[in-house]
Amino acid sequence: MIGMGGTKKRPLASMEKEQKKEDESEQKKKEQKGKQTKRAAPGTRVTFASKDEDTLKALKESKAITVYAAARALGVKASVAVSTLRELESKGLIQKVGGFSGHYVYKVI
Repeated sequence: MIGMGGTKKRPLASMEKEQKKEDESEQKKKEQKGKQTKRAAPGTRVTFASKDEDTLKALKESKAITVYAAARALGVKASVAVSTLRELESKGLIQKVGGFSGHYVYKVI
């Protein structure tokens, strides 16, 4: 005959450890929610045409100006950062100094 055994009762110590882990993970999630940066809502257009000085000021703070560094500094998506960097390059405000295959590094002139 096959016995109909259920799950064994776990010791209190292991149940306490599991509860502590759950509490810590909830705290971490709450902390991460507070640290999230706000981005532009999808579908809204972000333009920096009239604010070139502000954009350059934000970009000067990074060591190497890359697409992702610019996206972080400006608080926008990478696609918006690419178009912004291209626009600034066409205006002659920044210059490509290295990189390849779409992963370029820029410097402020």
